[in-house]
Amino acid sequence: MLAAGLLEAAREPAVTFDPAAINSVQNQTVGPGAKGSAVVRAQIVLDRAHFSCGQIDGDYGTNLQKTVAAFQRFRNLPANGTVGSNTWAALNADTAPVLITYTIDAQDVAGPFVNVPSEMMQQGKLPGLGYASPIDELSEKFHESPALLDGFNPGKDFGKAGEQILVTNAITIAPEAAVSVVVSKSDRSVTAYDAQGKILAYYVATVGSQHDPLPIGDWKINGVARNPVFHYNPQLFWDANPTDEKTAIQPGPRNPVGVVWIDLSKDHYGIHGTPDPSKIGHAESHGCIRLTNWDASQLADMVKPGTPAILKE
Repeated sequence: MLAAGLLEAAREPAVTFDPAAINSVQNQTVGPGAKGSAVVRAQIVLDRAHFSCGQIDGDYGTNLQKTVAAFQRFRNLPANGTVGSNTWAALNADTAPVLITYTIDAQDVAGPFVNVPSEMMQQGKLPGLGYASPIDELSEKFHESPALLDGFNPGKDFGKAGEQILVTNAITIAPEAAVSVVVSKSDRSVTAYDAQGKILAYYVATVGSQHDPLPIGDWKINGVARNPVFHYNPQLFWDANPTDEKTAIQPGPRNPVGVVWIDLSKDHYGIHGTPDPSKIGHAESHGCIRLTNWDASQLADMVKPGTPAILKE
């Protein structure tokens, strides 16, 4: 069963999406404030090019605007953050279908599914922090919002193994190894570069807050932990409940740091996943750098101990 809030979000997509239009070559100019099929196509193709706006949702918000501008700079196009004819020409060079049919398998519906409480001490009592429902798991698997996935598949049973559904074709392998990673506070992004200074991947991110600002400086990556246990220490959280105690929160995609922790040489700081991909770029953090779970996992494949991590304004 879907959690009530997730069910409401999934069953009420804001606009109607046309799968045929999404899979077709586009030329119409789309920019901030736009919604619909052309936006979905742009988000998927950008994701495949390793320019991630976070969750694919068909909504041309600030995350997509920044991602488009980064892609335009990479392709030496005017960086206006709007997808016009020149940007479409670059994107449409990728001719693979952007929507594909997927058959739900037994692992997708096996669970266990859990409604994760917001309180850290309550999270510490759980044996694992898994997905809330099959649609929660499937939407993250294909980098899309539950509402978008549901909108593509009216009447489908996401809890039924063998059910065929339409999904975004956004899963790719990681680019080559990065020689440096740059976190930008002003752009709220993480960018991985090769030895020639070329962008390998660009991800929108959540980077610190007024209470816990990004620790500007030149650091290094110490290592990567997959499916980490989160060691909650309320003394490190300005907004912690005064009655909280230290507790270990078990692994899972809805763990406070998601499915991966990229440890930085700055004590207590890292680049990590998130339990709520919809909030990336739209929320604050306790100083660390949050990415969607899929983006954090991809970046983790590209770095190693000693990789420079430059955190800048």
